[in-house]
Amino acid sequence: MNAKAILPKASTYAVLSVFIVIFLFPIYWMAVSSFRDNSELMALPPKFSPIGGSFQNYIKLFHMSEFMTYFKNSVLVASSTVLLTILVAILAGYALSRFDFRYKSLLMTALISIQIFPTTVIIISLFTFYRDLGMLNTYRGLILADTVNALPFSIWLIKSFYDTVPRSLDEAAYIDGCGRFRTLWTIITPLILPGLLAIGVYAFLGSWDDFIFSMTIMKEEAMKTLPIGLAQSFMGEYVYDYSGMMTMSMVASLPVVILFIFLQKYMVAGLTAGAVKG
Repeated sequence: MNAKAILPKASTYAVLSVFIVIFLFPIYWMAVSSFRDNSELMALPPKFSPIGGSFQNYIKLFHMSEFMTYFKNSVLVASSTVLLTILVAILAGYALSRFDFRYKSLLMTALISIQIFPTTVIIISLFTFYRDLGMLNTYRGLILADTVNALPFSIWLIKSFYDTVPRSLDEAAYIDGCGRFRTLWTIITPLILPGLLAIGVYAFLGSWDDFIFSMTIMKEEAMKTLPIGLAQSFMGEYVYDYSGMMTMSMVASLPVVILFIFLQKYMVAGLTAGAVKG
């Protein structure tokens, strides 16, 4: 291979390497900072080497009773949001895929248009609504808010997956004596497993990282989730515990990392396979 052919590839790899370093450096710095104390983090010039750290911050974190409470609450809210999102998305997506009715296109457009509006637009109305219904400081209130936030995209994606499944399967199941719900749950839905995993990951990430809904709805200390606990435990009016913040951030990121390690191929397949109608 001559030099003219090698040079463009080398330039491409060099540019990609620079971008990879830029995107991964914050994660690397978070990991390194979690093994240092605040005095080392404030040192100039900064120490980028991971050598010389200790597990003292992690030991202190796992001795915090509040941390385990925050973690438990996040797991409860995120897992419940995933289950509820998948259930509603399956029913709504199948109905939109298989039934033709008036204003269907308008409904689909309105559904995805909801994603345009930021959360801050609805947060005051949501607070008033929840206060009147007595749903403040309740898990069901936060789970419902996170689920509604995840549903528009989830329904749209699942509907595109159901579109790829031939309607002849529904007809064959009906001839064999299957009702509509049995056809949905036992025949059609198992064929779109990558799509279910994709919206499951999407709903989990949205709920796990949620700050605004949790901050607005949850006021009791024992019911707050990890993002709120992270902000309140290490950020004060005059003192910031950066090393403790980075330590909790690392632990809070682990479920997301594990999720991507095991479900990455399914998520990629889900986001691409449903994009083309068969």
